[in-house]
Amino acid sequence: MSTVDDLVARSRRLGADPRNTNYAGGNTSAKGQAIDPVTGYPVDLLWVKGSGGDLGTLAPAGLAVLRLDRLRALADSYPGVEREDEMVGAFDYCLHGRGGAAPSIDTAMHGLVDAAHVDHLHPDAGIALATAADGPVLTRECFGERVEWVPWRRPGFQLGLDIAGVRQRNPAAIGVILGGHGITAWGATSDECESRSLTIIRTAQEFIDARGRADPFGAAVPEWAPLPGPQRRARAAALAPFLRGLVSTTARQVGHYTGSAPVLDFLARAEHPRLAALGTSCPDHFLRTKVRPLVLDLPAAADPDAVEARLVELHAAYRAEYAAYYARHATAGSPRMRGADPAVVLVPGIGMFSFGRDKQTARVAGEFYVNAINAMRGAEAVSRYAPIDESEKFRIEYWALEEAKLGRLPAPKPLAARVALVTGAGSGIGRAIAHRLAAEGACVAVADRDSEAAGRVAAEIGNADVAVPVEVDVTGEAAVAAAVEATCLAFGGLDLVVNNAGLSVSKPLTETSTVDWDRQHGVLARGSFLVSRESAKVLIRQRLGGDLVYICSKNAVFAGPDNIAYGAAKADQAHQVRLLAAELGEYGIRVNGVNPDGVVRGSGIFAGGWGAQRAAVYGVPEEELGAYYARRTLLKLEVLPEHVANAVFVLTAGELSHTTGVHLPVDAGVPAAFLR
Repeated sequence: MSTVDDLVARSRRLGADPRNTNYAGGNTSAKGQAIDPVTGYPVDLLWVKGSGGDLGTLAPAGLAVLRLDRLRALADSYPGVEREDEMVGAFDYCLHGRGGAAPSIDTAMHGLVDAAHVDHLHPDAGIALATAADGPVLTRECFGERVEWVPWRRPGFQLGLDIAGVRQRNPAAIGVILGGHGITAWGATSDECESRSLTIIRTAQEFIDARGRADPFGAAVPEWAPLPGPQRRARAAALAPFLRGLVSTTARQVGHYTGSAPVLDFLARAEHPRLAALGTSCPDHFLRTKVRPLVLDLPAAADPDAVEARLVELHAAYRAEYAAYYARHATAGSPRMRGADPAVVLVPGIGMFSFGRDKQTARVAGEFYVNAINAMRGAEAVSRYAPIDESEKFRIEYWALEEAKLGRLPAPKPLAARVALVTGAGSGIGRAIAHRLAAEGACVAVADRDSEAAGRVAAEIGNADVAVPVEVDVTGEAAVAAAVEATCLAFGGLDLVVNNAGLSVSKPLTETSTVDWDRQHGVLARGSFLVSRESAKVLIRQRLGGDLVYICSKNAVFAGPDNIAYGAAKADQAHQVRLLAAELGEYGIRVNGVNPDGVVRGSGIFAGGWGAQRAAVYGVPEEELGAYYARRTLLKLEVLPEHVANAVFVLTAGELSHTTGVHLPVDAGVPAAFLR
């Protein structure tokens, strides 16, 4: 196995276990030789995980590749700790060829340590010792001279020199505990390095388990005990959009809910207010979770109205304190304050709500806070949790290098941080809409009566950070409420709702039964009403405005043959658009409709019998129905599901922010359906 393949395999093994490191946290490296294509001679290189990558999913393209001689030569020109940030730019002059991924701030650590392989990780057990008040003593007791303590220092060139000094001074050492931060280990071979990393992690955990007290978070407080499962889920679903509205004061956020046992136990204990106020310590942790979370100080069973009122007060206080934190530590050269809203909100008895610019960021913030809880538990078990000073946290959070990393992020897509619920999304028009909204940055709940179809479409779109399947029969009140609840639990709230679920039967009046009539009105008219009603409850409480879009039909305004039930139900939907636009405008909620016609290809309705029925009415073969519809239009074009999806996007992307109560035809031009 090549040096690179071996490094990638080791990285993935370490990154696959959350006990070893957090998502996108830590880095690994290997030193070796390759042929310089210019000279034809071997050259010593360093391969190291690049900036922003994740160990668990690392690929060769995620490695930075540097000339080892040039990297180590930087020590001779190092201007000192006050100017160490300049060294990051110098890494560019050490790259081999195009250099691969961008080098991270930890590159110096890997290059300067005199060992062929180096791992830098953020394991919970290691951070527990790193954040213990008497960490140096505990490290010596736990490891003897095999693992040394390195006091807190912001990641950078000087930290690399410090760790290299340990390696040089103590050849018997296998690694270090980095105060307030994590661990670093090294080895002569990849296997030895990995083994030493795991030895440090396991030894630390065994030490904590053997020496630690049983109740590091204090006694259980009955009024903070977890609510029963169903009640907890319902309260979380109701609270999530309210919180999302609060924490989106500066910029719209996506949410993630965590009701895991470690979180609920932490929040049920007497010491959680004190520990939460101390904030997290590991740089990766507080960069994601902010300097500290917002913590609700009411009993788990408190009245929901009282909870919301208190959260409004706490949120205002949090923003004021965050602004004061920024003012305490900012200098003339500090980046501007990025926003004062919390990234993590802790609610005893219910759980943790985390927020970010997208679902992955929100989820990872929650995962990092669970890591922080585990680290607090270990530190409190054997000592006292003592994270790095607030001033050091600020230096990391508003570091110019961190600001530069944020500046390299791609521009947000038009629907970024928006959450969409699309009914009837398991096929046809709904599927196309779900795909388009997700492609434009939205998180999408793919809702359909057919759970397998919903699952397929969600999987087509991506993972659960982008799309989730939701089973729903839109004719049922409880089912619709559950679908909206599931969306709020998945993404923290709701912004954009597309009423697309539908069916149709083509019969003349004398052959249309009450079953036909009730079935079509049940799905189209009643279903749209129920979905809009339950969604509006969330949108109003969330206070971020929103969009309701009805996929109506040309038949809402055109009197076609043998179409009494479907046409009447579509007319009902069309008037719901007008009624709700008038009613919901004061909340910033826009309500618009799309009137497609002749969408044959890919349509679930046409495939389910409607196509054969309409073909019979018009006297054409079913396979020629799409072409027949196209010939009767002004543009002589066939309408596809993607064209309807385009209209939904245009109505919701922001360019038509002052438009509501509109019906947008997507029919290639049918004069009889022109709105008058």
